[in-house]
Amino acid sequence: MQVAASIFKAYDIRGVTPTALNEGVAEALGLAFGTRALQLGEKTVAVGRDGRLSGPALSAALIRGLVTAGVDVIDIGLATTPMLYFAASTLCTSGIQVTGSHNPRDYNGFKMVLAGRAIYGDDIQALRKTMEAETHQRADGGRVRLINVSAPYQARIVSDVKLSRPMKLVVDCGNGVAGASAPGIFRALGCEVIELFSEVDGNFPNHHPDPSKPENLQDVIRTLRETDAELGLAFDGDGDRLGIVTKDGATIYPDRQMILFAQDVLSRVPGGDIVFDVKCSQRLAPAIEAAGGVAHIYKTGHSLIKARMKELNSPLGGEMSGHIFFKERWYGFDDGTYAGARLLEILSRSPNASDVLNALPTSFSTPELNVACAEGEPHAVVDKLVALAKFDAPAKISTIDGVRVDWPDGFGLIRASNTTPVLVLRFEGHTLEALHRIEAAMLALLKQAKPDAVVGASAH
Repeated sequence: MQVAASIFKAYDIRGVTPTALNEGVAEALGLAFGTRALQLGEKTVAVGRDGRLSGPALSAALIRGLVTAGVDVIDIGLATTPMLYFAASTLCTSGIQVTGSHNPRDYNGFKMVLAGRAIYGDDIQALRKTMEAETHQRADGGRVRLINVSAPYQARIVSDVKLSRPMKLVVDCGNGVAGASAPGIFRALGCEVIELFSEVDGNFPNHHPDPSKPENLQDVIRTLRETDAELGLAFDGDGDRLGIVTKDGATIYPDRQMILFAQDVLSRVPGGDIVFDVKCSQRLAPAIEAAGGVAHIYKTGHSLIKARMKELNSPLGGEMSGHIFFKERWYGFDDGTYAGARLLEILSRSPNASDVLNALPTSFSTPELNVACAEGEPHAVVDKLVALAKFDAPAKISTIDGVRVDWPDGFGLIRASNTTPVLVLRFEGHTLEALHRIEAAMLALLKQAKPDAVVGASAH
């Protein structure tokens, strides 16, 4: 079978429909995944889909492939990616979500859990080889059960999270699939909710569902200004990431959220290992240590962070991109709605939520910046950077994922994206002067390795 190699990413399968990714690809994936699942003793696979227009057809084709391989399928229908993970944590241990995540509306893809772990890298390439060579197996006995997990998922969150006082929120789901579940869950927790764009619509008619982009938070900021709501929450297309906006319109980025979550979790898990990725603020590790935890900086990538958390038995992990992973009181997967609920539990203990958020340690930083490269070039450039990186003490160089250089007053990072052919850059300084100095030093290093580098804004 001919499949586009470009759709097999580091952490998932993703591409433009119907050119690179279509029903034929979905059915072949079902056969390949089903074959591998049965080899591992996995007899049941859960399947869900987000609100994209191509979702129903791709999901049906995927299920056909899984059943043909001899697998029992639990079809949870329209659901967030975390709800699929919930099904694969409570009803079975393998699952596939049909989702284009935060990509433009003509994309779709597949996020996969096999035998209790998010698969990535070589496992995804192994599926590709099975699809291309058609070395899958077919077996009788596969069947499909329709199970709606919305009620047990909501009940699990509501039984776990307790608010100290009612709160009034603005919740913007950007016409993504979280609109079908998140507002109801926050109401069940005792909140009053002003909903924005909750209708699930794969055309995304209002704004793109990606809360990491400031332009997608303008409706939340305006509604907070015009109403007496005290906090804004925004979700991405498949509901696994959360954006937070204060009453005064400030965005609380995920590395600052992690400070608050770590302090809370460590109050119950003293000495806990907290995992975060190389893009996070230099302010995070000291805050974790001050709260009695052990800080672990690791590679970017939701599958990689989850794997590292399992190794360390970590109660909490997070990424700058907005994936927050609670193992304490939860299942260890990234879930925007659950992270939002845990946030409200903490903030409801104080009379003013924005005061708590604005008091978190902060610094001056760039957003994520990208340098476009040729296919296959980013990792080669990073290898050059590793060889060239020479900075005098007190600078400390880490090469765990690209090149990160930490000074006493800030850091610079250049790494290769694992999903698109770009270099990812981020700079932070405790003062504006430090930020400019660090940015200049890192860009000078970059120009040595890639003289034609042009720095632009990140495009998800």
